[in-house]
Amino acid sequence: ISETIGKYIVELVFATRNPEAYGLKDEARYILFGVSPRAGISLYKAVKALAYFNKRDYVLPEDVKSLTSDVFNHRIILNYEAEADGVNTRQIVTSLLQKVAIGG
Repeated sequence: ISETIGKYIVELVFATRNPEAYGLKDEARYILFGVSPRAGISLYKAVKALAYFNKRDYVLPEDVKSLTSDVFNHRIILNYEAEADGVNTRQIVTSLLQKVAIGG
């Protein structure tokens, strides 16, 4: 994994823990608890495995984007307001992936 991809994974984790700092103001009101550092480790391992299964010795940003929802889905804890508004974690992760820049 390149340093840029590694930092991108860390930024995704931080964005769930401090969403306002990443332009996720609307989503921040729904997040009770963001993902733990272990979620970042799990995503790191998962994208490496995906690259391996695709016969590559490198990870693409698309690999990270394709697995983030599956890895973070049960780790982001939403509040009751999210449930009342019909917001789910997959919607939060979609916004996260749209607003957190790779290498930024």
